[in-house]
Amino acid sequence: MFSKIFLSSDHGGFELKEKVKNFLINNNIHLEDLGCKSLEPVDYPDYAKILSKRLKKENKSIGILFCGTGIGISMAANRFSHVRAALCTSVEMASKSRKHNDANVLVLGGRILEEKLALEIVNEFLYTNFEAGRHSLRVDKI
Repeated sequence: MFSKIFLSSDHGGFELKEKVKNFLINNNIHLEDLGCKSLEPVDYPDYAKILSKRLKKENKSIGILFCGTGIGISMAANRFSHVRAALCTSVEMASKSRKHNDANVLVLGGRILEEKLALEIVNEFLYTNFEAGRHSLRVDKI
């Protein structure tokens, strides 16, 4: 299991990040919010980098990134060799990203997902384990 969850977003994902943060706090999950702190425009690559650096220092942790669609921030995060960021728009995608890909970063689109579905995706991501086996060989190639 993970030791901590890091959250990070640009302005387009800020509101969903705040909702997910409250959900995690209400479920007594240890987290650290790395920003952004408002709807003021910021650049998503900067916030992907902040989270990626923290994951490298605390490798037993996982992350959740947010931007408007999730596309840009997932592309930025996956530039880092230790990050396996999965943009998920369904519970099934969250499940497979963990079971088959050992994703360590969940990415959500703040302007794409309704809160209820986003929280279901987060819950699935947090409580699904990597199946390893044949999947380990593939993940090792990434």
